[in-house]
Amino acid sequence: MQNDLKSLENHFAFGENWASYAKLIDQKRLGEARAALARLLGEDGLRYRTMIDIGCGSGLHAAAAQTLGARSVLGIDIDPNSVAAAQQVFTALKTQDQCSARQCSIFEADNAGLGQFDVVYSWGVLHHTGAMYEALTRAAALTAPGGIFAFALYRKTRLCSLWTLEKRWYSKASPSVQRLAQQIYIAATRLAFLLLGRDFKAHVQSYKEKRGMDFEHDVHDWLGGYPYESIAPGEVAALMGRLGFEHVRSFTRPGGWAPLGSGCDEYVYRRLGD
Repeated sequence: MQNDLKSLENHFAFGENWASYAKLIDQKRLGEARAALARLLGEDGLRYRTMIDIGCGSGLHAAAAQTLGARSVLGIDIDPNSVAAAQQVFTALKTQDQCSARQCSIFEADNAGLGQFDVVYSWGVLHHTGAMYEALTRAAALTAPGGIFAFALYRKTRLCSLWTLEKRWYSKASPSVQRLAQQIYIAATRLAFLLLGRDFKAHVQSYKEKRGMDFEHDVHDWLGGYPYESIAPGEVAALMGRLGFEHVRSFTRPGGWAPLGSGCDEYVYRRLGD
């Protein structure tokens, strides 16, 4: 069963969602993506460096890396729709000279001749591969000695088992049923904001400031993100230590119940060596 989950046909249609989102990308969203990368890696963390974006999706963050001075950026994704979307975005944002995309699973990286990179980046992807720990290990191996591995993974919550069931159901549901589920989820989120005294409308309007993303596309992504795994910071630290990495920085929050979604914790590690 675990091996089956690695296959594209058993995954949620992330590529279709990214292709739709790519049409919304503009200079404003590029700027927000750039700011998110700079927060994680530092303003000069990509300058003159090579980078691979594992699970590049729309290609937005690969393009943003180029604007931060990356020498070259390779985006890989298992979904051909994502690769096509990324290539279109690179052309639209005029980053195609430094950015490229190719279809490749992280589980094929050993045989794909990718080489190693100064920066390995994978935001919110490896927990959707069907074998998160193996995916993390293979991604880490792409990091050059002294290089940086930056990634984001779903934090563990008390409801992760229920979300796994929901995502497996949603990813196989018809488009009409998915739209109904989205409406129910958005209504629940609006109610939660009301009870907490927060402005839901302002939250949606300012959503592009969160890494340049889009609220409705993220709702679809969250509800359908199958396969689904999560991990605690201590588990990340233990794995990265075994793989020969040292901690640089992280942005984490307690998991708790998280009834509307777990969210991602962000990690930056450096590979030991010359």
